[in-house]
Formats: sequence, structure tokens, C-alpha cells
Amino acid sequence: MRRPVRWVVRWVVSRRWWPTTVRARATVAASLVVAAALTAASFALIGLLENNLLRNAENDARQQAESVAALAATGNLGRVRPLAPGVEFLQVVAADGTVLFSSPRPLAAPGPFRAGPVPVAPGPDPVTPSPQRPGLRLHTWKDRPFGGEQRVRVAQVVVDTPDGIVTVYAGASLRAADAADDTTTAALAIGMPLLLATVALVTWRVTGRALRPVEEIRAEVAEISDRDLHRRVPVPPTRDEVARLAQTMNTTLDRLEASGIRQRRFIADASHELRSPITVLRTQLEVAMAIRDPDLWPELIGGALEDVERLQQLAADLLLLARIDAAQPVPTVPLDLTELVRDVVEARAGDRVPVGTALTAGIRVTGNELWLIRIVTNLLDNAQRFAEERVDVVLRTAPGVDGAPVAVLEIVDDGPGIPPAERERVFERFTRLDDARSRDQGGAGLGLAIARDLAAHHGGSVDAEPSPGGARLVVRLPSPPSVAPAPAPATGRRGGLAGGSGTDTPPR
Repeated sequence: MRRPVRWVVRWVVSRRWWPTTVRARATVAASLVVAAALTAASFALIGLLENNLLRNAENDARQQAESVAALAATGNLGRVRPLAPGVEFLQVVAADGTVLFSSPRPLAAPGPFRAGPVPVAPGPDPVTPSPQRPGLRLHTWKDRPFGGEQRVRVAQVVVDTPDGIVTVYAGASLRAADAADDTTTAALAIGMPLLLATVALVTWRVTGRALRPVEEIRAEVAEISDRDLHRRVPVPPTRDEVARLAQTMNTTLDRLEASGIRQRRFIADASHELRSPITVLRTQLEVAMAIRDPDLWPELIGGALEDVERLQQLAADLLLLARIDAAQPVPTVPLDLTELVRDVVEARAGDRVPVGTALTAGIRVTGNELWLIRIVTNLLDNAQRFAEERVDVVLRTAPGVDGAPVAVLEIVDDGPGIPPAERERVFERFTRLDDARSRDQGGAGLGLAIARDLAAHHGGSVDAEPSPGGARLVVRLPSPPSVAPAPAPATGRRGGLAGGSGTDTPPR
């Protein structure tokens, strides 16, 4: 016996009986709530109706008994009027049990009324009329006329008369209250299930209609593969949450499609960039194999090594871009950006184009040292590749859009510059404004794209901004507030900036 009970309890606790679909759960929940509300309302209605009818019967019996008691107290018992509406019988009984007055009693057999029939709670125990203090008492009995049974509300008034103490009994039948209770109960017993079924049906249909677009969205998304990113989910004409869900799904699919297009374009461009040096390398090796002159081998091997270095650099850039696209977390620490930029510039002392600096001391940022070095290195490589005589580097602080301090790094060259229409395209991957010249100098069109992506990972940006001459690339990185540092002396070689003024555009 314990095992089935334990199984039922475990089944209920595990909620296996609860529906699994949203439509069914909504229907069951709405039905349960409406059922509870209807049950509570039904009990309240029946209770209020019965109390109201019982109160009316009490008032009728009490008024009849008090009016007859007033006549008996003045010795005018013979002037009793006909029974009031709702009062079924009336008796006046002396202290010795003698019936002084009695109305026709349709509820029971003729004879003196004794407070001895079966009492119904909350009435008192059976009472036998006896001398007592005047007052009013209410009783409820069940009477059985003609083999049936019905309740009777009786008002008992004890009064002192010239002939002694008498008791007046006035009874009002609760036939109307019982009939109203039965009718109301029957109506509720029939109407509640019908109303509950109507609520369940309406909830089922409305919920199904509301969730139909969700099912269509789910079915459409389930059929979309990596080759069908151009497909979109249907947007319902409504302006509700489901419509916003469909719009959000389409926006997500737009981003996925754009990401897939970028990825395919990146693969195609990377394949093209890798194919060129591999082809050249293979040609050089084939020539070296065909020519048996040892004097030409160093030149051929040197060209092959240059192509290998280019392949190595391109592979490193591609791996870095893959790591950036994967959004892998990298360790970040507070860094002195001024010292970092100074070290990068000093390491390039022997480059073809000298670099002049105007660095504000003590500018600190939070980031990854290797990635920040890569940003500065890529921008300097790009500037020196196209500069004619000089490259200037300026580091300063400025207020950002929200008022927070921002570290601003400007790298300006005196080369041909960047046309205004191309200032955003130069940050796209494998983009060259002068394709032949960039390819000859070993550029793959990834330096500026990597610099912008790395700056974005640090919460900053890289932009190409207007300049009186040449290109002007500006890096902005968040900088924690600190004490305003003093400008550092210039360390420029060959025409470097003096004094470190930190102006937006260094003098040419």
C-alpha cells in the first residue's frame, strides 16, 4: 500500500502531469484560475442568498410575534389580525401549556405547538413553554408535512399579560430559501462546467493563434543552414512581441549573412595572397633546379627567402586576425603608453624614414602590451612605406565623448595621403590603394585592418582624419584619470619636433 502512495507522490512532485507545450500550459492555467474564481464566487453567492432569505424570514416571524405579544400584553388577544405574508403559523401558549390562540397550521398536524420537534442547528435544545422572563428567541426546526421535510424559522416571544405569562410562537417557512438555494446550486452546477469549457476552448484557440507565428518562425529557422543564410523568417503584421521577435531574428540572420560573406571574402583574399608568393617561390626553385650555375644560386635562394618571409608574415597576420575574430580574451594590465610608444620608435632608429616624436609623459592605459605594440608598429610601417622624408608621432590626452580622458596617438606622414573617399576603405582587409606598389613592398593590405581591430578590443578606435599633407592616422584609447603629466622632451631624429607641444597636426 505504501508503494503506490509513494509513486503517486513522486509523480506529482516530478510534475509529469504538467503539460509540456506553452499552449497547453496556458489553457490549463487559465482553466484552473477561472475554476477557482467561479468556485469561490459560487459559494459566496449561495451564502449571501441564503443569509438574505433567512434574514427576511426572521424579520417576518419576529414582527408577527412582537405584534401579537403587544396585543396579549394589553389583554386584546382576540383582536389578532390575519397572518402577515411569509408567516405560516401563529400560536399563543399559556404557562401551563394551554393554547390560547392558534392559526391554521399547514406545516403540521393540528394541536398545540411545542418547541419539541427536531431542532436544527444553530437552534437551542427543545424547549417546553414555561414561565420565564419576557424576551425574544429565534429557533429553526425541521417540520415534516405530508411525509416531506422543510425548515421553519420560529420566533418565540415571552410576554407578561393580565392572565399571566404567555409565549407567542410565529413561524415562517424557509421553503423559498431552500428552493432558491436548490435552483441556484443546480444552475451553477450546469453553468460552471459550460463556462469553464468555454474559457478553456477560447484560451486554446487564442493561444494557438498567437503562437502560430512562433511555430512558423521556428520551422523556418530550423530549415536555415549555413548555405541558406539569405532566407528570412516571416514577420507577422501585428506589432506585438512575436513581431519584434521575428524582426530580431531577421536582424540576427542579416549579421550572420554579412559575417559569412566577410568570411568567404577573407578566405578568397587570403588564398589569393598566399598563391602569389607560393607561385613565385616555386618558379624560383624550379629555375634554381634548371640552372646548374652555382654563381646564380645565392641570388635565387635570396629571392626565395624573401618570399618565405612574406609567407611567414602573412600567415602570422592571418592567425592574428583569426584570434581577433574569435574574440578570445587576452590578459590586460595597466601600461605606460608613453614609454611603450617611445620604445617602439627607438627600435626603428635605422629605418629609411626617420620618426620624430612629441610624447606627453605619464599617459597610462589598460591593455595588452603585445597588441598595443602591434598597433603602433603597423601604423608606423604604413606611414614609413608611403612617407617621403619624415613621420611624426604625437601622444597626448583629450576629453572623450562622455568627458572621460582619452589617450590620443597621432601618426602623420608627408606621403601622398589618403583620399577622403577612401578613408574608411583603407581599414578593410586586403585593401590597397596602390596595389602594385604595396605588393612590391611586401604589404598585404592587413596592417590597418589589424590595428583597428586590436584598438576596438581595447575599447578604442583608429581613424584616418584630414591632414594638410600626407596621411594622418589617429588612435584613441580609454585612459584612466590621473594627474596631468608634464610634456616629455622631443626625441626626434632628423627634423624631430622640439618641445613636444602636443598639437593636433605637427608642423611640417
